[in-house]
Amino acid sequence: MCSLMRAAIYSQHGPSSVMTVLEVTTPGPGPGEVRVRLETAGVNPTDFKVRSAGPSIPFDFQVPCHDGAGVVEAVGPGVDPSRIGERVWVYLAAHQRQWGTAAQYTVVPARQAVPLPEGISNEQAAGLGVPYLTAHACLFDGGKIDGATVLVAGGAGAVGHAAIELAVRAGAHVIATVSSAAKAAIAKAAGAHVVVNYTDADAAAQIRAAARAGVDRIIEVALGANLSLDLDVIAPHGTIVTYASEATDPVLPTRALMNLNVTVRYVILYGFTPAMLAAGVADITEALTGGALSALPLHRFTLEQAAAAFDAVEANTVGKVILDIE
Repeated sequence: MCSLMRAAIYSQHGPSSVMTVLEVTTPGPGPGEVRVRLETAGVNPTDFKVRSAGPSIPFDFQVPCHDGAGVVEAVGPGVDPSRIGERVWVYLAAHQRQWGTAAQYTVVPARQAVPLPEGISNEQAAGLGVPYLTAHACLFDGGKIDGATVLVAGGAGAVGHAAIELAVRAGAHVIATVSSAAKAAIAKAAGAHVVVNYTDADAAAQIRAAARAGVDRIIEVALGANLSLDLDVIAPHGTIVTYASEATDPVLPTRALMNLNVTVRYVILYGFTPAMLAAGVADITEALTGGALSALPLHRFTLEQAAAAFDAVEANTVGKVILDIE
């Protein structure tokens, strides 16, 4: 007899109202896969964007959310049975797959269920996948950043917070921009050496003073809105790495960028190579083990409140939105 689980699902794109929570058949792990009994799930902006207007749904329904944490309950052929009972964090669970983490169980390739170091809570683990893997690629796609000056735009956001922590750990001088005192406190707690309110009239001057010889790398959340500021502070031969899209594609000032020999790089997690993902997972695990990473302020919802959790992320709630899976 097939067992059942509770899951948030949708079968068409649209607002959060297209989602419902009901019982569906619990998936079993195939070759090279593990089934994880989830304790928590992380909700990210990409989750509501895909639900709103993502690619066509190739299944009868989609369980959303990529990130989560829990315990390996079953393994498929080719996976070491000793993994059963292992605490793990999960990434990219819903990418081109049906079984995301907004459910009691998910099934993922074994490499996408990463062993959790001792002492790391399920709440923190649910916030690792999308933000930290994205931040890692933004920081290290060009090599080491030890001694570089890194500007993190939106330092209180999930990716910004992750970028600050990973950059500080790697030996960079980190400047973060925010828009309020509350967000500044989050960026400072993450380890930013200097925090600047980008709404200040002299924001560029503050950044230049903190950067000394200019900013070597900018981790950008809003390229169009911030490009003028970025050009004011970036060093010659610097790099702007942007990981988020805006409603309107920005117009790039080619001559200004060319004069500075600036590189503009675009990053999206769904296109990362296996090597990029593996490097990110290894560094994140090492940082967790060393106690270098921390959780954002939490906003907790139950699985039954999945639609409200998605709405909170879409409303740019400051902090990390998670689902507690019962």
